[in-house]
Amino acid sequence: MEELEFLNKASNEDLLTLCDIVCKDKNGDLRLTESLSETVAYKLYYPDDIQKMLPSLIKEFRLFGGNSIANKLRGGGPSYSEILRDVAKHCKVNFNSATPNELVEQYLLQKLFNDSLEKMSDDDLKILMNEMGLDETNFNRQIAVSSIMLLWKSGGFKSYILLVSVVNAIVKAVIGRGLSLAANAAMTRVAAILTGPIGWVLTALWTIIDIAGPAYRVTVPAVIQIAYIRYVVTNKESIKLLNK
Repeated sequence: MEELEFLNKASNEDLLTLCDIVCKDKNGDLRLTESLSETVAYKLYYPDDIQKMLPSLIKEFRLFGGNSIANKLRGGGPSYSEILRDVAKHCKVNFNSATPNELVEQYLLQKLFNDSLEKMSDDDLKILMNEMGLDETNFNRQIAVSSIMLLWKSGGFKSYILLVSVVNAIVKAVIGRGLSLAANAAMTRVAAILTGPIGWVLTALWTIIDIAGPAYRVTVPAVIQIAYIRYVVTNKESIKLLNK
């Protein structure tokens, strides 16, 4: 699938996380509605060589993005672009029909992060500001949220830490384990800070998703993991430098 070609450059670890999001629940049990585990590719390559089963994994992910009747009529699930936009609309992300997939992904992650900041307590915001090197003197909630969001959008090490920490919290909420974070003290501290407050926000989000339908339990976190993989693949060299 051309629009997900970059997944061929992802690490096995990141692809394994995506695979588990698609076919397992947070207890590690296979979803009742999945069929990926029955494929020859899964039996041959899971969990050590997910790249070799990518076509099967993508096909399964796409099936979750459409209803069974429509899937049967078109001979498969909707395109990634359609699923991404459906997820973004479900999460109330602003974008237009001409917005490239990569930007829709970025807007989705930004929206989730901004929502979590808005729901953090003042004390949590102050702790996060302190960890990010922001001045918390004369604390103002609106300014605090805006300042942290500016860090998120600015690029560089602190932006990367925030992004990874948010995705880590999401993945942990969905499959019961987070990403394998680099052995970086700053990242570990921020991940610990964000897992709590962001985790609470995500619990509320997943409740809404559950009510909306079981497919969103797969498509929302899967799209978020795909967005993370694209970021890592696109910024691979700079990330290596940041983690040193």
